[in-house]
Amino acid sequence: MDDLRYPIGRFNPRQVPPREEERARMIESIAALPVELQLSVMGLNSWQIDTPYREGGWTVRQVVHHLADSHINAYSRFKLALTEENPPVRGFDEAAWAELADSQVTPIDVSLGILEHLHARWVVLLRSLEEADWERPVVHSKAGPMSLKLLLALYAWHGAHHVAHITSLRARNQW
Repeated sequence: MDDLRYPIGRFNPRQVPPREEERARMIESIAALPVELQLSVMGLNSWQIDTPYREGGWTVRQVVHHLADSHINAYSRFKLALTEENPPVRGFDEAAWAELADSQVTPIDVSLGILEHLHARWVVLLRSLEEADWERPVVHSKAGPMSLKLLLALYAWHGAHHVAHITSLRARNQW
């Protein structure tokens, strides 16, 4: 693994799932994330949880809280796209959010619980979408228009990307 920032590679927008079977796999990935994340942190002590996954990177604690922050935003983006025409959505300063007290000291179980319940609702929503719904866009403040099928691919990758940060740290340190 050459670049510890991208243990599964960078997101490739060409990963957008054009077929129902590919979307179903990505939805299953989103459904599985809470358990995969819980398994990735299982047995870690407080020192390990406060270890950065790479030099200059976030700690395991910050990664877990970031996933909750990001996926709360993702769920909202899906709901906005399904209920409004071309809704604007804002990006957020992920690095600044990771430096806030709630990301620095809150036990990871809090965000693990958020993700478990959030993903339960999000997956119900995702599985209910009709074919045409996947083309509905949000207009991101920096990236411009983004379809729900692009967001699905992005967030399926995003969860796997951050779980891999933790699992690769554990493998390197033999934890």
